[in-house]
Amino acid sequence: AFLREAPLKEGEGDDVVLCVHNFSRFAQPTELDLRRFDGRHPVELFGGVRFPAIGELPYLLTLAGHGFYWFRLTRAASRIGRRP
Repeated sequence: AFLREAPLKEGEGDDVVLCVHNFSRFAQPTELDLRRFDGRHPVELFGGVRFPAIGELPYLLTLAGHGFYWFRLTRAASRIGRRP
C-alpha cells in the first residue's frame, strides 16, 4: 500500500490517492493505519463506490488474488443518519 498526495490550490486542501495491491495469487486481508485521514471516505476510482469512513482503528480490507484498490480519500460528509 502507498499514498500519492498532491496539494491543490491554496485553501482547497489536498488530493490524496491510496493504492493497495495484492501480489499474491491468494486472497489477502490487510489492516492499514490511516488515522491521519480520520473522517475521510475512500472512494474507489474506477466505479466511484464510497467505502466506510476512516476512523481511529486500523482500516480493514480484503483483496482478491492479484487484486488491487485505488481510492481517492475524500472529505465528503457521510449521508448515513441524516434526514432528507
